[in-house]
Amino acid sequence: MTDIRKCAIVGLGNVGATTAFSLMKSGLFSEMVLIDINRERVLGETADLGHALPFLAPMEIYAGDYSDVAGAGLVIIAAGVAQKPGETRLDLVRANTRVFRSIIEQICKYNNECILLVVTNPVDVLTEITRRLSGFPPSRVIGSGTVLDSARLKYLLGRRLAVDSRNVHAFIIGEHGDSELPVFSSANISGIDLDSFCEAKPRDLSDSELDKIFIEVRDAAYGIIRAKGATYYAIAEAVRRIVTAIVRDEQTILPVSVAADGHYGLHQISLSLPAVVGRGGIVRVLDMPLSEEEMQGLVKAAGEISKALDGLALKKTHQS
Repeated sequence: MTDIRKCAIVGLGNVGATTAFSLMKSGLFSEMVLIDINRERVLGETADLGHALPFLAPMEIYAGDYSDVAGAGLVIIAAGVAQKPGETRLDLVRANTRVFRSIIEQICKYNNECILLVVTNPVDVLTEITRRLSGFPPSRVIGSGTVLDSARLKYLLGRRLAVDSRNVHAFIIGEHGDSELPVFSSANISGIDLDSFCEAKPRDLSDSELDKIFIEVRDAAYGIIRAKGATYYAIAEAVRRIVTAIVRDEQTILPVSVAADGHYGLHQISLSLPAVVGRGGIVRVLDMPLSEEEMQGLVKAAGEISKALDGLALKKTHQS
């Protein structure tokens, strides 16, 4: 039996450590175990986080090993080889597949009832790899997907339209990577169709301007990585948003990486699609209406993910 108020984070690099800090501040958990191959690093992170606890809600944070994932309701995987300047997320596939084989085997050895949340890139590919290696039901294997990409899109559209980005409703779907696509056909500002809102302001957005905004979203990580070596603040908040939906059973719709089971005619692949997220993980995946051009873009993204999976021998480590 698992405890939803206990979580484990595997991998304490920039993303894992910042995620731990964000989740510690959220007050969602009473117990958090941190695991990393670099024992000295994880001890340092644990001490630093612990020293912040007198300012926050009480909880137990400690450095552990894989045996400590026992009983955790949620295990977040942020371990892996980091993306380097000039590298695409898909360039990381083989290196991080090797890392994940060992991680999934160890997690399943001690806990086969938890929800697995994958954050490592390429996240859609590694979510599918995690699903196959673990043998967990698709509802309990989730990737951070395009939650961050969608937030970037909302931020840029909000700035351009001079409205609170929280009132902007728009999704990036497909691959969290170069083949991702925006769904402008259903984008709206608090229920007002994007085109109608622009006409009313008037703040017209041409197709070329929308393309520029999307390209800025798609390539955002490359610029940040060139400038400071890694992205971690925004992805940590994206993870916190997903985790909050799970722990509080919010039934929130988020564009997470999920297994497609006939959705848009796709099978045996995980990619970023809007899904209802609650206590059990994925409640259901939504087939949101797409324009013909958007549908073509989604099929292309699925093809890129499938290509990355080709040739990977993925033997199940655990039979659920």
